[in-house]
Amino acid sequence: MNRTITVGISDLNVAKDGDVLVTYALGSCVGICLYDPIMKVAGLSHIMLPSSQGFPAGSQPHKFADTAIGILVRQMEQLGARQGRMKAKIAGGAQMFAGINNSSLANIGQRNVQAVKAELARLNIPIVAEDTGKNYGRTQFFHSVDGGMRIKSANRGEWMY
Repeated sequence: MNRTITVGISDLNVAKDGDVLVTYALGSCVGICLYDPIMKVAGLSHIMLPSSQGFPAGSQPHKFADTAIGILVRQMEQLGARQGRMKAKIAGGAQMFAGINNSSLANIGQRNVQAVKAELARLNIPIVAEDTGKNYGRTQFFHSVDGGMRIKSANRGEWMY
């Protein structure tokens, strides 16, 4: 029987053999799904902030786009995946704080998306699907059997990528 593996905020995990990864509460955070279609290895990272710069070295590396994605790639490689075959699907990065005047907080979702895209480009991992921005939260499911990403939103329904 296939398992559902929950990935928390500032966390990541990998799956194969038909298991499903899920992360909840993607507001301004970004969920990064990576998939190797040959080995059918899936990975999901739920990042909270764009950069680890300015934080103590080694503090919660799963929290930041610039550190978490590389860790996710390495964990997938331990299951036989190859970085050169990986494709990415991303979701989240919403504008959840529209009424706040602090511009660094107000655009954190957009900055998270930009940081994720920059890190994936640096690693030569193409983004093949994206559901980012707007002003609502998401739940993200990622299926290791086929690399399908399903998004659910409380008042907007659900859709597949």
